[in-house]
Amino acid sequence: MTQVVGILGGMGPAAGADFVRIFVDACAQHMRAQGQPVRDQAFPEHWLAQVPVPDRSGALEATGAGAHQPLEPMLQALGRLAALGSRAVAIACNTAHAWHATLQERFPQVELLHVAREVASHLAGQGVREVALMATEGTYRVRLYEQALSDAGLVCHLPVAEERTLLMRGIYEGVKAGDLVLAEQCFADVAQRLVARHGPVALIMGCTEVPLGLQGSTAVAGMRLVDPARVLASALAVRAYGPGGRRIS
Repeated sequence: MTQVVGILGGMGPAAGADFVRIFVDACAQHMRAQGQPVRDQAFPEHWLAQVPVPDRSGALEATGAGAHQPLEPMLQALGRLAALGSRAVAIACNTAHAWHATLQERFPQVELLHVAREVASHLAGQGVREVALMATEGTYRVRLYEQALSDAGLVCHLPVAEERTLLMRGIYEGVKAGDLVLAEQCFADVAQRLVARHGPVALIMGCTEVPLGLQGSTAVAGMRLVDPARVLASALAVRAYGPGGRRIS
């Protein structure tokens, strides 16, 4: 017996759509891990709320009230997912987790998964002790990953200011603008610098645009890349299949 689950997307739309694909793949992996045949009818009911949401990093810089704040549209979307019967919801955006506590408080009947905590638990379970984080300025600003990783006993290395600028350029002028060549150049440059400085640490791609920009890149071949969307999708699949499910590695 499966449970209805939801995905809060639109941040950006490509990342939300891609998360559905990753979730479906995680469900198939879950079925195989449980020794069950992969059938269309065995996939859980899942809903994607793909809504326009103001820029998260920009909102965290301009903290005053106004239409630039993403909380209200996220609350409305989460309300729709709850009304559709979603028992657990994943947010297909890392920076949006800055509003996780408020969203969860407003909808206590829904388990709102937390991407950084899921990633920290996943990596700690694999014996990882040291990571570097590639993310948005907003994610760094609220220390989304640093706290969760520290709580799990992991050391987290951060990019320097110039590298953060490169990441933001790859996200906004690259993936969001449809220039994947530029995105790959920016993201691969930062990844190479982090590994050169800190050694072969696990690289957390802490923005949903980063994996999109690095797809098939030979510049990061051999590096240990961690895609939080895949970890989060696996966690959502476990919830969808109910108690007793086990995480997919």
